[in-house]
Amino acid sequence: MNILTRRKFLAAAGSAAVAAGLSRGPRALAANDKIDIAVIGVGGQGKGDLRSAAHHGHNIVAICDVDWRMAGSVFDAYPKAKKWRDYREMLDKQHNIDAVVIATPDHHHAFASMAALGHGKHVYCEKPLTHSVFEARTLAETAARKKKLATQMGNQGQADDHVRVTAEVLRAGMIGPVREVHLWTDRPIWPQGIERPAAETPHEEMNWDLWLGAAPERPYNPAYHPFKWRGWWDFGTGALGDMGCHMFHPVFYEIELGAPLSVEATSGGFNAETYPLKSTVKYEFAARGAWPACALTWYDGGNKPPRPAGLPEGEQLAPTGMYYVGDKGVLFRGDHGDDKAGRILTANGPQEITPPAPTLERSPGHWEEWFRAIKGGPAAGANFQLSGRVTETVLIGNAALKAGKKLEWDAASATFKNAPDANHFLRREYRKGWEL
Repeated sequence: MNILTRRKFLAAAGSAAVAAGLSRGPRALAANDKIDIAVIGVGGQGKGDLRSAAHHGHNIVAICDVDWRMAGSVFDAYPKAKKWRDYREMLDKQHNIDAVVIATPDHHHAFASMAALGHGKHVYCEKPLTHSVFEARTLAETAARKKKLATQMGNQGQADDHVRVTAEVLRAGMIGPVREVHLWTDRPIWPQGIERPAAETPHEEMNWDLWLGAAPERPYNPAYHPFKWRGWWDFGTGALGDMGCHMFHPVFYEIELGAPLSVEATSGGFNAETYPLKSTVKYEFAARGAWPACALTWYDGGNKPPRPAGLPEGEQLAPTGMYYVGDKGVLFRGDHGDDKAGRILTANGPQEITPPAPTLERSPGHWEEWFRAIKGGPAAGANFQLSGRVTETVLIGNAALKAGKKLEWDAASATFKNAPDANHFLRREYRKGWEL
C-alpha cells in the first residue's frame, strides 16, 4: 500500500460520482429542519440506530437490507420508508436522502460509506469504521476532503461525561505520568477458532450474493449469518475490531495518543478462517507533549491483565474493564463505562476520585453531535478523521495476529517498516464487481 495507490482509489471514487451526476453538495438544513435518513442494515444494531434517529424526530425515508425476513418488523414499523436490498441502487435512485446510517457487517462498511459520501450524503457508520487498514486510511482521507459532509462512527461511549472526567483527572496529574494502559473485554461472544462448514443451507428470503459483497464467494450457512459473521476473517474483525474502537477511542482522547510505533500479538486457536479464541495485543506509543512514552495492552477471550497494585484483596477483575498506570498510582475502572469516576489505587489503598473543576466541554450526546454537525455545527466527536485513526490502530493489531511477530508501524507511509511481507495484511482482495 502506498500513496499512489490511495490516490488512485480516491480518484476512482470521485470519477464514479461525477460520471453519475451525483457530485452535488448536501441540502442546507436549518436548526429546526428534520433530516431525511436512510438506514442500511436493520436486522441487528441497525434497528437500534434507526430508533435513535427516529426518536430525535428525524424522518426515516429509506430502509435497506439484504435479508427481508429479518428486516420485516422494521419495514412494518416504518411503512412510509422506501424498501431496498442493494444500497448502491438506493443511492443511485432515491434522491430525497440527506444522511445515511450504516449498520452492515464490517466488510461492507467502507463500500457503503464511500458510496454515500460520493453521493453527497452525511454518514454515520457503526464501528469498526472499516474492515481493513487501507480502507480506514482511505475513508478518513475522503471524509477530510468532503468538508461539508458530517461523519460519525458508532462508538456511543465516546460522548459520555466520564470520558471528559477521566481526561481531566489524568491531565491534572492525579496519578502522575501515564506509562501503561490495560483494556480487557468479555468478547468474543460468538464462535471463533473454528473451521469453515462444509454444508450449504438454502436461504430463500435473502440475497446471499449481495450479503457477500466484496468478500470471496462461498455458500450460505447459518455459521455466518445472522450475527456470527464477526468471528470470520472475511466478514468481521473479531473481538478486537468489535470492542477495540469503543475502548480505544476514549484512551486516545484522554491521554492524547498518536499513531503507535509498534504492535505485537499472541493468540490461541488461530486458523485461516476465523479469529483466535483469545488474544493479547500490545501497542507501544511515543512520548507526545507532556505525556511520556506508554504501552497499551489489549486482552480478550478470557485473557486479563495483571491485578493492579492496590486493588483490594479478594476483589476480582470484572469481565470487561480498564486501568491506567501512572507514577503515583493506578486509575482503575473495574467495568469499563459503568464505574463513571473510577478509583485511584495507591500503596495506601483505594481512593474515591474527587475530580478537578471541569475544563473540557461536555457532549450534547453521541447522536446529537452528528445531527448538529449535519446542520453546520462542529464536527462530531467520532468523525471519520478521528475514528479512522483509531480504527487503523485497532486493525493493525489484527494484522499482527496474522503476522505472528512484532511489527514496527510507519504511520506516514501506512506500512510495516520492519516486515514488508506483512503489508498485504493491511488490505484485502475484492471480489469482481466490488472493486472500490
